[in-house]
Amino acid sequence: MKEWQIILLPIAEKQLSAIADLHVRQSIGKRIDGLRQDPDKQGKPLVSELKGYRSLRAVGQRYRVIYKVEASRVIVTIVSLGIRKDGDKTDVYALAKKLLRLGLLSSE
Repeated sequence: MKEWQIILLPIAEKQLSAIADLHVRQSIGKRIDGLRQDPDKQGKPLVSELKGYRSLRAVGQRYRVIYKVEASRVIVTIVSLGIRKDGDKTDVYALAKKLLRLGLLSSE
């Protein structure tokens, strides 16, 4: 079984280090490490603006890790992570869409 390389974009690293609760940070880290095996079978594919990305639940239902699988390069890129707050401007999906619109994420 091949092991995937995991890359955290600087914005995702910043989001992870901004989480004050060490237990939550470690739990998210374990979920990210779990993506080294079969990342395309984990999480759920996203739609509309975030098509091509996947979302993985972490720390119960609260946090999401948004990532992209590049099968040709055997790379998983973590693009954003944070709390799921539907309708809130700090919602992880709203932030990821904003990053995409600003051209900070690739849309292929």
